[in-house]
Amino acid sequence: MSHVSELIPPRPAPPQVSRRVTKSHIIGVIGLAVWLLLAAGLVYMMVSNWDMDKFVKYEQRYRSGLLTTVTLVFVSVLLGALLSAPIAYARMSKNRVLNAVSYAYVYLFRGTPLLAQIYLIYYGVGSFRTGIESVGLWWFFREAWNCALLSMTLNTAAYQAEILRGAIQSVPRGQTEGAKSLGLPPSVTFWKIILPQALIVALRPYGNEIILMIKGSAVVAVVTVLDLMGQTRYTFSRTFDYQAYLWAAVFYLSIVEAMRHAWGWMEARLTRHLKR
Repeated sequence: MSHVSELIPPRPAPPQVSRRVTKSHIIGVIGLAVWLLLAAGLVYMMVSNWDMDKFVKYEQRYRSGLLTTVTLVFVSVLLGALLSAPIAYARMSKNRVLNAVSYAYVYLFRGTPLLAQIYLIYYGVGSFRTGIESVGLWWFFREAWNCALLSMTLNTAAYQAEILRGAIQSVPRGQTEGAKSLGLPPSVTFWKIILPQALIVALRPYGNEIILMIKGSAVVAVVTVLDLMGQTRYTFSRTFDYQAYLWAAVFYLSIVEAMRHAWGWMEARLTRHLKR
């Protein structure tokens, strides 16, 4: 054994890594220190100048705006989910007309900003007031709340349709073939086998879409909807204090964090059988 070990050449030592401090390292450390000092100064300035009296004075407005935002997002996401089902079906259809129309819808509402869509519905439809009144729909389009709700619903329906379509197509084809071999009708196969598996896949993308809608809902303030951002703009116009937007940021962060944890808990509950 000793003779064999003598024939094996020794393993070369690993190369030494140079740890000398260069000029770029020093500049990077100095730059990081400056940014940290600026951040600490900003935090100190905000804490030392914090005025709770102004917040208490406009607290009721913030609560009202928060309720408006939550209601607007909840209703639009729910209606968008209902609308996304036929759109997803049309996207997967072999009918060229249905496929083309649904593709154009998804392409349009996913490819343009939500702000532009709200402007087009709120101001653009108003340009055709006479025609809208003739069909008896002016009562709907004259309200900024209804226009904002319609814009958000159409926007999120396009995204949810793609989420649902991708989730359905991710289910292995063997599931459908197995159901056919058992003689199950297509409707039972879809509702009892395909859709439950697809919804589990779509859980996380749906949660991300809801969070994006919560943050994106702030644009409805531009059409006079007094949501959380609308009330914040009103508060700032009365106080000219930057803290008004800090309070709004805290509220938005709280909503998103609450939604994230609630959705994570629901996802863990619905997928617990997959972890066994």
